[in-house]
Amino acid sequence: MKRIGILTAGGDTPALNATIHGAVVRANELRVEVYGFIKGFSGLFNPRVPHVHLNPLFQAIPELDPTVGGTIIGASRAYLDPENHEVVNEFVARLHRLQIEGLICVGGDGTLNGMQPLAESLPVVLAPKTIDNDLGLNYRSEPDEWQRKVMGTSHDFLYERAAASSAFDLEQMVNYVTPGFVTSVFVTATSIQRVRSTAESHRRIAIVEVMGRHSGYIALGSAYGCPDIILVPECPLDVDRLVQRVQELYELQKNVVIVCGEGIVNQQGQELGAEQSSHDPSGNKILNGAADALRQILIEQIGDQYFKDMRRGETAREAIFTRKVGHTQRGGRPLLFDRFYAAQLGGKSVELLLEGRNNNVATLQWNRQRGFYLDRFEGNGFRDRWGHIHARTLHPSFYDAQQLKPSRAGIEYLLPIFTRAMGQDDAESMRDTLFAPGNLLQPYHSLNTDMSKRIRYLE
Repeated sequence: MKRIGILTAGGDTPALNATIHGAVVRANELRVEVYGFIKGFSGLFNPRVPHVHLNPLFQAIPELDPTVGGTIIGASRAYLDPENHEVVNEFVARLHRLQIEGLICVGGDGTLNGMQPLAESLPVVLAPKTIDNDLGLNYRSEPDEWQRKVMGTSHDFLYERAAASSAFDLEQMVNYVTPGFVTSVFVTATSIQRVRSTAESHRRIAIVEVMGRHSGYIALGSAYGCPDIILVPECPLDVDRLVQRVQELYELQKNVVIVCGEGIVNQQGQELGAEQSSHDPSGNKILNGAADALRQILIEQIGDQYFKDMRRGETAREAIFTRKVGHTQRGGRPLLFDRFYAAQLGGKSVELLLEGRNNNVATLQWNRQRGFYLDRFEGNGFRDRWGHIHARTLHPSFYDAQQLKPSRAGIEYLLPIFTRAMGQDDAESMRDTLFAPGNLLQPYHSLNTDMSKRIRYLE
């Protein structure tokens, strides 16, 4: 191969530029040109195909900095409909006109689905990214455990997991961790520490909502911020146990910090966050807020009199507050772990294309002897028997539903990832850049301004 393309799709993560950088560095060593497509699959819908040559003369362009969060080539949640063969053929024809011989898609499960129809016409591989850490498998046979039930019409299905059929071991996980997850947990943990001081000072109960619609990895990792209670989407909420634990802690230490994933569910499996009728561009229902719903439950269950008797305020509404970490989990400088392994996975993706692989995923594996290492996995291996890719959820052994905290197995999972996740340069960068005098004197200069000068079009 002499020329390949790369695009970033789906939600942004802090490590996207690092993945692109790793791919470009490896391509330079192999004397392969790399074209970056603007705004993910959305750019391929445009007949002019806006693109940037990322390594002219086999040198990375200066705008490509692995320490900068986000993606210099832009991202979108537009995806290709595999049933629309006319559009698929148009995509392929445009890539051929640019003499693109292979494509790297940087993304998660939605991107893996989106690249599938293209893989039938040219080599395509996935470099994984997602802050939710939900692209992967707890073990290879996990997709076979999904069952499908017909609901109402013949085209309306409900997918449910059957009981696990395989023994679990950390070394058997496929794609142990995804770039972006570590930095997201860092942002979450530091946010929890800051909320704690307010809750402690004012004798409050704080509920901190973190991302993770179906997967509780970010909530699990937030244990590094020392919250008192962690609630994950995989474990239905036991209101009585929650209220009991909140009161035990509040009477002991006069404050409580609760972390909840945005997709936590009640005993009937319904998400606590009120669903709007609208959907985001990936087709996910928009949630109003699990933290707000959880706050209302605690207000009703504990009541005003409890706080009056303890002289902690006039109402439960006054004593219980919520905070969303929100999109800060997606942005900013990536930590060392994310930068390094994102770059490694980017480079591995280039190698997969040059080896002639197609519909493959570059994966980050772990075992007790080797630590972290790179591998590959067939894209179809993530699919159930009906072709669907399901978000990886926490293995049940990772969470202690009685203590409302990570279990011993969950701690063992987290330790290899975070023990040396932050580099000295991460702390130095914050000290050197955050309060730099130039920040007061000069307006923000966006990389988009510089990149727009490099964009070329298919004539």
